Amino acid sequence: MTIDSRLGCSTISFRRWPLPGALAEIKAQGFGETDLGSLPGVCDHVPIPLPADHVDELAEQILDSGVTVRLINADVADMDDPDLDAAEMQRRLRTLVDLAHAVGTSTIMLPCGRQGTEPRTELSRDIATVARTLTAAADFVSAAGLNLLVEAPHSRRLCANVERSEMLYEALGESPVGAVLDFSHVVASGGDEIDAVRRLDGRIGHVHLRDADLGDINLSIGRGKVNFPAAIEALTTSGYQGHYSLELETHDISDAERPAEAGRAGRYITSLLQR
Repeated sequence: MTIDSRLGCSTISFRRWPLPGALAEIKAQGFGETDLGSLPGVCDHVPIPLPADHVDELAEQILDSGVTVRLINADVADMDDPDLDAAEMQRRLRTLVDLAHAVGTSTIMLPCGRQGTEPRTELSRDIATVARTLTAAADFVSAAGLNLLVEAPHSRRLCANVERSEMLYEALGESPVGAVLDFSHVVASGGDEIDAVRRLDGRIGHVHLRDADLGDINLSIGRGKVNFPAAIEALTTSGYQGHYSLELETHDISDAERPAEAGRAGRYITSLLQR
């Protein structure tokens, strides 16, 4: 079965591989596109901070792979830090914007707060800080011709569930920040996939796929409680026409099993997308 053209595989799925090896495995399993992992302590395929003199070398590795980049998934700062000003945010994003242009992607993705779900001060105040920081980031990347997305909900960060994520999107107002919806974070936080699609409708710009149980986001597809047929059907019914990416940062298989597992998951999700 040919992998659906709307389905990619994040380099986070092969986070212990060097970037060229990760991209080679992704291509070998039949995927045409990827999300680049740029998450300190999780996946350093794109290092943070990204030195300016490293951009061309990194872009060459990516372009040589033949795999298209859908987005850069980056954690450049604690988005709920009230002392992080717009100028500093722009400085941290500048080389990522340069890399995005060099590899031909239009999108950068940022998190919805620092690691940990407890507010730094008070929930609504911290969410307002995140919204303000994201808006400054969006202004910068938009001026460079790029789009900005935020992963919310994220069960291990400030906007840990759909309810908190709705607060964030309300605080963002007309700011052009879209949502990355990851069903593993919805289920791990006790939410419902179809309800999440309904409540985030109009904001969803990209979808991540991984399985989960309550409190556990590190399961291979089919080993948790995410109802992928219902979730994808809900997205299709809502009119979502964007792309999906397997983000298989899973703890239930060995590294040696990852290539085959990515291929299996890709074929399964393809069967759902092509129904």
